[in-house]
Amino acid sequence: MGRLKLILALISHYKYAITIIIGVLTVGFVDENSFLHRFQLEMQISDLEEEIAKYNTQNESDLKKLKEMRQGPQAFQKIARERYFMKADDEDIYVLSDDPQPEKAKE
Repeated sequence: MGRLKLILALISHYKYAITIIIGVLTVGFVDENSFLHRFQLEMQISDLEEEIAKYNTQNESDLKKLKEMRQGPQAFQKIARERYFMKADDEDIYVLSDDPQPEKAKE
């Protein structure tokens, strides 16, 4: 019984400090609006903003290509030659590769 009275006395003496500590822990880590959850959401927002910027630049380049394609058949020929390696009957295409060549086995 002596220990129980001692514990109750400590609790009653430090009841405001205990309440504040429990409140801070609840707000800081346990609650759905906690600082930890808020930090995770901020990181997610920054990732999504980077993705938005990437898609905006891609959209701008695609709109630029679309504008070029609307100018005439020369744009279609340029795209066909660059992307799909298509050629006219009197042309030759040389594809230069930057891939490293495998080393030959030394004897």
